[in-house]
Amino acid sequence: MMVKKYKATIEKIECVIEGVHTVTFSSDGKRFRYSPGQFLHIAIDSEYDGIGQWPESRCFSMQTSPEEEFVKITYAVKGDFTKQMEEVLKEGEGVWLKMPYGELFELGHDTSNTVFISGGTGITPYLSLFTDSSFSNYKNPVLYAGYRNKDFNIYTKELNKATSINSEFKINNVYENEVGMLNIEKIYKENGNNPCYFISGPPVMINLFKQKLIAFGVADTNVYTDEWE
Repeated sequence: MMVKKYKATIEKIECVIEGVHTVTFSSDGKRFRYSPGQFLHIAIDSEYDGIGQWPESRCFSMQTSPEEEFVKITYAVKGDFTKQMEEVLKEGEGVWLKMPYGELFELGHDTSNTVFISGGTGITPYLSLFTDSSFSNYKNPVLYAGYRNKDFNIYTKELNKATSINSEFKINNVYENEVGMLNIEKIYKENGNNPCYFISGPPVMINLFKQKLIAFGVADTNVYTDEWE
């Protein structure tokens, strides 16, 4: 799919918990075109006119299905760019987006036995699949989603939609303050060598979990990671 620039309008900014924001964009004239699991670049330079050299930007996963009119992203305020986003992004104002990028779910994986593992906002690329009608084609998909605590699980609406699309979908929410961090050994013991494993979250978690799964005997071709950061 060809990468395009979109002049978008910020429809809504939600801050359910401090330091984590969900932003909803509409497109000014062009419908957003992308596939589940892909990501966008957002540029917040107010001087950019859409013609010159693309300015500084950051990547964020799209958490909405391509079937929806709007695009949503969720970001945590961690560095200078996201701090600036928190300060300058306002509802009703314009911003430039460039998309789509990535091929997380485009590599021909087996949909009959799939395990999704996410840490924090790493769940967002999965949500664009889970809320898409194509998710009904998956057989007994399983999610292990790790959060600091229940306050950080702000995706109930999307996950409820996912279970309505696929009644076989099994969701395991893991809260660090209650039972500790996600345990890749436990996940492996519950699922074994055969599934396609997807891992998304902090880079340290992604690398460690991938190494562990391969060491346990999972084929490296069955481990998919979301590592564009």
